[in-house]
Amino acid sequence: MSVSPTIIISPVSFDRPTTLVDLFDNIADAPWSLLFDTAGSSASNGRYNLMMWSPLFSCVSEKGVVSVIDHQRGTSKLHHDLPFECVKQQFEAVFANAQLTEQSKPYSHLPFITGVAGLAGYDLGRSYEPLPDNAINDYACPDMAIGIYPQSLIEDTHSGIIYHCRLSGIPEFSGFEQQSHTPFNLTSDWQSNLSQEQYTHALDKIHKYLCAGDCYQVNMAQRFSADYCGSEWNAFLHLRNQNQAPFSAYMKLEKSAIISISPERFLSVKDGHVETKPIKGTRPRSPDTEVDNASADALLASEKDRAENLMIVDLLRNDLSKHCQPGSVDVPHLFALESYAAVHHMVSTVVGNLNDDASPLDLLAGAFPGGSITGAPKVRAMEIIDELEPHCRNIYCGSMLYMGFRQDMDSSICIRTLLAENGHIYCWAGGGIVLDSDAQEEYQETLDKVARILPELDKLRD
Repeated sequence: MSVSPTIIISPVSFDRPTTLVDLFDNIADAPWSLLFDTAGSSASNGRYNLMMWSPLFSCVSEKGVVSVIDHQRGTSKLHHDLPFECVKQQFEAVFANAQLTEQSKPYSHLPFITGVAGLAGYDLGRSYEPLPDNAINDYACPDMAIGIYPQSLIEDTHSGIIYHCRLSGIPEFSGFEQQSHTPFNLTSDWQSNLSQEQYTHALDKIHKYLCAGDCYQVNMAQRFSADYCGSEWNAFLHLRNQNQAPFSAYMKLEKSAIISISPERFLSVKDGHVETKPIKGTRPRSPDTEVDNASADALLASEKDRAENLMIVDLLRNDLSKHCQPGSVDVPHLFALESYAAVHHMVSTVVGNLNDDASPLDLLAGAFPGGSITGAPKVRAMEIIDELEPHCRNIYCGSMLYMGFRQDMDSSICIRTLLAENGHIYCWAGGGIVLDSDAQEEYQETLDKVARILPELDKLRD
């Protein structure tokens, strides 16, 4: 008879004031180091920052091939199930019937504690739907990279306390060896993979599909790229401080680094309660209070943005219903305003109760990728995206996610997210296109969305 694993939580004492970002700084260059960071924001009830490192196993999906890596043995084997099913099986193998020790129960309010965490890129959707394969995939970053982490550090930003959470048998936290990082530096100008003329031409094609009743909304994006050298972590720190986005995240892999300063939640699950908060509708911020308030009011009054938001709410209600209890899916907040450093957003909230026999990973698979960044109907919108966007999206519009041993999950939509690898850094921006979209306004909206990203990294050039 197997013994159920036990999990220990203990506060960590430091000689001087220390934040989780301070600690992560020392392992930011280590493959599979991962940080979930509220970046000082209290939006979306952000309170806890989490970091993980040195996974026992990882589940990786590259161009439809799923593998399980054993990091202790240094081995890899193919896995023949779908990507999230692979994660589910590895999770259950490590954490089945795991229990907190009695001494740890006072800290049971913490999220995650130990479990699985990592990235799921937009193109992972090809594993779940038959989609065309026209767009160029020129990335080293896999479509999925999720680690099974036996320990974490969790920071309560309200109290400042940092907790070490670990499977029994793992030593108490004793610190990391101090590391230094080279400055981040752009070595070229930003270039888009679409000119404004090409972007407008793509929107004309979408308009024809919309008029034909082929779809109701399509999220169309352009990709910006530049060359760089130096530490991706330093780039994250700069963008983090400028944007203070509640779903910020940083992940280092063998060949790539993810820099996410996303404001958008995808799916969260706690005690079986499901929540998603799609963003649809954007207006730029202004330092002039009167202008800024007028911009927010215009967003909330916009019939186009409200209709666009409602389409995605309906899509997500359908996605949640696949794995939620009948009659439990509801919309408690519709067309709410959330304001960030660069933009105002229109945000709605959809909730439900997870079926008793469903895992949060089942819910994730059934709703992936998020409807707020595809369009509706989802599969047809994704086909059109593949036709019109020259390059695959990789991490953009995918998700950074974690699920703890108690099956509590949180995940983001990776907007305002960059991929850095092989001396190239990529950043995307898009928007939902509907019948009454104006091409000039839509193009400008993509620029507004990266107004606190591209120029900010330009400042780091020598």
